[in-house]
Amino acid sequence: MHDFRPSLLPSGAHADPAVLARLSGLVNEVYAEAESGLWHAGAARTTVEEVAELTAAGQIAVACLGTYIVGCVRIRPPDHRAAEFGMLAADPAHRGHGIGHELVAFAERRALDSGRPVMQLEILTPRSWTHPSKEFLAGWYTRLGYLRTGVSPVEGSYPALAPLLATPCDLVVYRKRL
Repeated sequence: MHDFRPSLLPSGAHADPAVLARLSGLVNEVYAEAESGLWHAGAARTTVEEVAELTAAGQIAVACLGTYIVGCVRIRPPDHRAAEFGMLAADPAHRGHGIGHELVAFAERRALDSGRPVMQLEILTPRSWTHPSKEFLAGWYTRLGYLRTGVSPVEGSYPALAPLLATPCDLVVYRKRL
């Protein structure tokens, strides 16, 4: 059994090029597979610069095996009642060891600790066809207690991302009372 105790990245990690490269590479690798067919060729889920900003803002938590980062999640407070997580990624070489589950549990604890009794997430989903990874995630989050609460077009929430999509997509919102 592996011990992947998630934690927020320490102060200063946003300036460590090796950490930033590992995080952005991990997220892009995982999402390239999980969102295959949703984006135009060459579109990346994140950049080193974005990860540096999110890390500096205290929004990135990681799971490590020793000192090696094997997973990450972004946690942010979108409003006074709810927190939100996204960019959840587990190293494909370590899947099936509970990394994702531990990162979600960490995000939920952070939400409660900050006085937010509701956790939210969004799943990018193609509008006119079924994506196997998205169906898997919907089932996984449902088993963790998340309920589908809404759907909105990507264009409404993230207008800059819409042109990068290879197919029309919606954001399916899930929430869980903690």
